[in-house]
Amino acid sequence: MSEALKGGVAALALVATAACGGTAADKPVAGVEIALPEITVTDAELDGNPFRADWTGPYGVPPFAEIRNEHFKPAILKGILESRAEIAAIVDNAEAPTFDNTILALERSGKSLNKVMGVFGNLSSTDTNPEIQALEAEIYPMLSTERDAVTFNPKLFARVKAVYDQRDRLGLDEQDARLLELTHRGFVRAGAGLSPDVQAEVSKINAELSGLTTTYGQNLLAASKDFKLVVTDEARLKGLSPDFKNALDRDGNKTWEIGLDRPVFEGFMTAGEDRELRSQLFDGYRFRANSGEWDNGALAIKIAQLRAKRAELMGYKSHAHYVLENRMAKTPEAAIEFLVKVLEPGLKRAAEEQADMEKLAGFPIAGHDWWFYAEKVRADKYAFDDNQLRPYFQLDAVRDGAFEVAERLFNITLTRADVAGWHPTVESYDVKDAATGQHLGLFMIDMFSRDSKRGGAWMSGYRDSSEMDGTVTRPIITNNMNLVPPAEGQPALMSMDAVETLFHEFGHGLHGLLTTIRYPSYSGVYGGPDYVEFPAQVLEHWATEPQVLSVYARHYQTGAPLPQDLIDKMNKAATFNQGFKTTEFIAASLIDLHWHMLSSEEAAKVTDARAFELEVLKKYNIPEVIEPRYRSTYFSHIFDGGYSAGYYSYLWAEILDADGFDAFKQSGDIFNPELAAKLKKWVYESGGLRETDELYRNFRGSDPGIDPLLRKRGFADPAPAEG
Repeated sequence: MSEALKGGVAALALVATAACGGTAADKPVAGVEIALPEITVTDAELDGNPFRADWTGPYGVPPFAEIRNEHFKPAILKGILESRAEIAAIVDNAEAPTFDNTILALERSGKSLNKVMGVFGNLSSTDTNPEIQALEAEIYPMLSTERDAVTFNPKLFARVKAVYDQRDRLGLDEQDARLLELTHRGFVRAGAGLSPDVQAEVSKINAELSGLTTTYGQNLLAASKDFKLVVTDEARLKGLSPDFKNALDRDGNKTWEIGLDRPVFEGFMTAGEDRELRSQLFDGYRFRANSGEWDNGALAIKIAQLRAKRAELMGYKSHAHYVLENRMAKTPEAAIEFLVKVLEPGLKRAAEEQADMEKLAGFPIAGHDWWFYAEKVRADKYAFDDNQLRPYFQLDAVRDGAFEVAERLFNITLTRADVAGWHPTVESYDVKDAATGQHLGLFMIDMFSRDSKRGGAWMSGYRDSSEMDGTVTRPIITNNMNLVPPAEGQPALMSMDAVETLFHEFGHGLHGLLTTIRYPSYSGVYGGPDYVEFPAQVLEHWATEPQVLSVYARHYQTGAPLPQDLIDKMNKAATFNQGFKTTEFIAASLIDLHWHMLSSEEAAKVTDARAFELEVLKKYNIPEVIEPRYRSTYFSHIFDGGYSAGYYSYLWAEILDADGFDAFKQSGDIFNPELAAKLKKWVYESGGLRETDELYRNFRGSDPGIDPLLRKRGFADPAPAEG
């Protein structure tokens, strides 16, 4: 079944997560007839369309140079028509339902739609333009309706259920049985068993939400790219490193533009000595999309209201209760209990950090002072400045270091491939099994910011892995970051945070590349955010290990290794400012959960997004000087992404990654081959083969404990040394 229609997992499982399925009975009902628009696409409209041709170039990469904006819509519409025909063929099959003619037929369907949507979805994030944005607003609500027409088709669900009811007698292997289980689960959670009138209302909400979330994302991009602090007096840039200043002066004309991309924001807030500029940048960042043409406040409220209403229609107390039902936390109350447990020592540490900064500053600090004076305190306490590291963290070397970690852990190779990407700065790598030479996938990286690219860092894919019907198709996986492009002829130097982000996104990439699951529905990156962040976050631990630093951390001019005394200082300062980092993250997580724990009646009473946030922050005693990592008007994870009621998952996954890496440390070998083999088999290769808690236990041998997380953040005593 089309990934575009089912959201990338068996029978709408992930779409159901985002769109709130329900507790409807597992039985076919009369079903609602979703009114689908009549679609006509002529051969002339498709003539020469690259999406209708076989891609015969290297690795089957899309022919980006041939793709134009006008190619998308006719190819999408044709793909929808073909998907409709494929679903109709399953429904109208006169033969009794079988695994092959129903479950596998669903899995095979939608290839032409997937082909175009894989490109459209990625380019709308990396290289958008007004035409693509207009098409997003048109296409995504249409796809939502098409998806509901599949979900709520009673004859289709009856066939799926008939096969599912025979599951113990079919002699299926593990992967087949899992596909059947997830297909059936997806239909049920998406509302296949709801009454027709409820299905109709849910479908209407789904379509409206699709449009609202698209607008939210477009507003945020526009507001973020619109803000620029233009500085013409170099004296006001005192404190910035030469490479950072050069990157801000892209044209070399002594005019420096400071924008809101996170690396730029944090870099300036940490090093810039001009307090007035820091205040302006701080307000520009936290008041994005907060008023005017791109105001997201009302949109956030409306999205929360619709999600709350839909959850109740599906039989749940709230959107959060639906989303977390199949996550490791199980309930939002359990997620909040976990957050509060970590917040308590975080707040205590943050108060100590604030006192240290105010003692040094000589006055009560404000939010725009925190990064700057935190760095001053760190330099005072540890004689360590993050800028000391930048000359040793050159992008190409860091990338190669991450590759070497993966090669040693997982017995793979990554070799530069000559492939044309969607942008001239994109690099491609052929990933192979080192023992057999088998091609595992193509890895494409897009590291630098530009005005057409959304903010943040993420992993995505242009093609899923598949081994159906005797044909092996390996994935095309991408990593995207927003590093500041260096000035002409200058190297791209990175902060420690950016280094860890590169390792993080590469961990996601490996999760997509190494999969051995034959069905696209649950191959690669699969599961709730509380689990899928684990393969990414655990890889971050290797970035700061001395054994790994010796590989990539070399001075970009002299080639000298990172001095040991600097490594020692970095390690001693590793838990510095964790009170702030913990508090800002948990503050955002609590805002997310409280938005999505609202009943429809409670949500209807919310009229001011900022006032709602302030109530949440006050409830948990978040100090005013610490701004949440995200406010509602620029919280794309939850209002324009798949993390609604799930932002806490990064911290939850930290339980897993801290516990998981602790196994390597306790073994005395961070490349322990036995542990690495288990990590590869049960995490990076297994996709959604089993429930996520079982996959983790198969790797680790036990459930994770919270103590390694608390030690990692400096909130508990170090573990006793072995022996």
